[in-house]
Amino acid sequence: CMNYMFPASYAWGNFSVLAVGIWAIVQRDSLDAIMMFLTGLLLTVLTDIIHISVFYPPKSNYLSDVKRFSIGMAIFSLLLKPVSCYLVYRMYRERGGE
Repeated sequence: CMNYMFPASYAWGNFSVLAVGIWAIVQRDSLDAIMMFLTGLLLTVLTDIIHISVFYPPKSNYLSDVKRFSIGMAIFSLLLKPVSCYLVYRMYRERGGE
């Protein structure tokens, strides 16, 4: 679905943060992994805002169902990222972060 609206950088950014998140979950004793995951999440919040604002079509009434779904899921993902950042920050504090 992302192929219809957003460039490949959107997918690469989000999937690479997902890979770092899996690494952070697997290595429970690493503060570096969880800090990289938190930094990546915060960075993707900024890049998602930029992608949505730049690639959102100017005339919304000409959107197909697939494009509307893609935009809706991107916005939903963007709305859930602050909650994810908070939960990852709590994991960072539990692992001994300052």
